[in-house]
Amino acid sequence: MNYRVFIQTNHKQFVGALVAEYALRRNSQHNDKFDVRILQLKDFPYFREHEGRKYLRDGVSRIWLNDDLQSFTLTRFMPPELMGYQGRAVVIDPDVFAIGDVWELLSRDMGGKAILARSRSGAKGLIDRCIATSVMLLDCAKLTRWRVEEQFEQLFRFEVDYKDWICLGTEDRDTIGLLERQWNDLDRLTARTKMLHTTKRKTQPWKTGLKVDFRPAERSSVFPPATWVRRARRKLFGEYGMLGHYKPHPDPNQERFFFGLLKECVEQGIVTEEMLRQEMNHDHVRHDAMQVLERVEPLAPAPRPPMELPAG
Repeated sequence: MNYRVFIQTNHKQFVGALVAEYALRRNSQHNDKFDVRILQLKDFPYFREHEGRKYLRDGVSRIWLNDDLQSFTLTRFMPPELMGYQGRAVVIDPDVFAIGDVWELLSRDMGGKAILARSRSGAKGLIDRCIATSVMLLDCAKLTRWRVEEQFEQLFRFEVDYKDWICLGTEDRDTIGLLERQWNDLDRLTARTKMLHTTKRKTQPWKTGLKVDFRPAERSSVFPPATWVRRARRKLFGEYGMLGHYKPHPDPNQERFFFGLLKECVEQGIVTEEMLRQEMNHDHVRHDAMQVLERVEPLAPAPRPPMELPAG
């Protein structure tokens, strides 16, 4: 059986994706058993071809923007097709960093389910029964109807709502099993965490101080008047107007963990200082990143010598 981990990203989160790949390799003792592939939005032209078109999201019309921080999100559903509907895939966002061994997830008993993922926290999980697709284990042979380009077109014909797709609302719930939350720990770092997901975009550790460049959801199922306020803000001030700046992560340990990984990436040439400075110039990485790297303490040793990553 083929085993592969897919990390989806775009130009704004590419450094995060490189660090995420490194963390997978660093903290696995079974690197010879699986592949890792970074999926970049720019490599799939049909996303670019829909720039500026209206689509259905949270029951309202929105504009598709490839320059948005999370424009890569729908590539979460591409792995089954890319693997020829064979084998197993783990899918992670570029802000998910392995602490445990991903092979433990890739090789687990799926109990006949096609998908394993955790429930979303907060209102989306409790009220909308949203599944967090930011980390998924997929049995690709059971997902032959996942054809992203065709489903993407349905958004623009207003046949499918983005929220329903991204939350697995269009899937048969009997095909979905629930993962333990430590495989997708949402801004929570404990001794049991297997994968840390810095999911609160406004506090991602490598973004602190930059202007916010992501679009918040507009519909609120908890406090409906908030929907009107959010729509008014966008219409009056633009997509990112009045959204402020990225804030420091409330847990310093999570910032230290990310920059500890990034420091090792720089030391091994996976991320170069030149690349970091370019990303800082593009406002993709916080402008004091070099100073943070200088003062961050080294991480505890990996469970095995880090595997050398292939170039590119």
